Amino acid sequence: MATSILKTLRVVSDPNRLRILLLLRGEELSVAELQEILVMGQSTISTHLSQLKNAGLVEDRRTGKNSLYRMTPNGASQKPGNGVLDGLLDEARAEIAESEADQAAMRLALKKRQDKMRSFFDAVAGRLGRDYVPGRSWKSLAEALLSLLPPMVIADLGAGEGAFSLLLAQRASKVIAVDTSEKMLDVGREQASRVGVANIEFRIGDMEEVPIEDASVDLVFFSQSLHHALHPERALQEACRILRPGGRIVILDLLKHRFEEARELYADEWLGFSEAEMQAMLTKACFQELQISVVHKEPETPQFQTLLAVGKKSS
Repeated sequence: MATSILKTLRVVSDPNRLRILLLLRGEELSVAELQEILVMGQSTISTHLSQLKNAGLVEDRRTGKNSLYRMTPNGASQKPGNGVLDGLLDEARAEIAESEADQAAMRLALKKRQDKMRSFFDAVAGRLGRDYVPGRSWKSLAEALLSLLPPMVIADLGAGEGAFSLLLAQRASKVIAVDTSEKMLDVGREQASRVGVANIEFRIGDMEEVPIEDASVDLVFFSQSLHHALHPERALQEACRILRPGGRIVILDLLKHRFEEARELYADEWLGFSEAEMQAMLTKACFQELQISVVHKEPETPQFQTLLAVGKKSS
């Protein structure tokens, strides 16, 4: 134990490595993003990351051609202030002059990542239903509709053009369709107006910061949208926040796959989720009575499979 603490202290004695740890304590970042935030060269960043990784303080996750770095679970304690390193980082944040500017630059870098995804959907607005979208099938939609209860207030998060919202509106007292792309929502509004559906409200917003009041909806839907979230866990926590006690969540998403091209073709942030990952995220968010299963497999390569997850908010 003493050796581990001494090794940790030696590694974090460098102010720049402390700056990196302060950033990676709360977010996953690429080398390029760290370069932009810290205004350092690629080789310098890579050297610092290598030393932090060798000390067991940082780990990486491959995302296509790049890697995202984050603090390891052992390096970042679950509760602020617990542990030697966590306390040291809290002190460092107050003492390092650049820390506040680093946090601001990190928020800007993450916004650029989200803007890249949003630009994809802006570009395909109005034709998304005619183009191929992995995981979207009538069979999977039918499976989800079977989970619906009588008329209620429903939130469709990551609603896109609102195709699913229009289906939900047939049974709902009200549907709140939320998406980050204003162009997508404009298409949805036009479609709703054209077919005379008046019980849908379209709201611009991120599924990780949902513009809906606490405990105000009965049902939350994610239809092939959760894998576009930068932080799926946060999106599920938001779903928990806006649901009334006993409210339900229904998720249609891709089963975990290895088709890396999806990141560029469809602006996917995550290559789907395994049943175990989905169960763990939902349980952590607040949901119980979980039912998770694969409901569809596409015949064409790469044979995407659709995962259906249903859960209930704990009272």
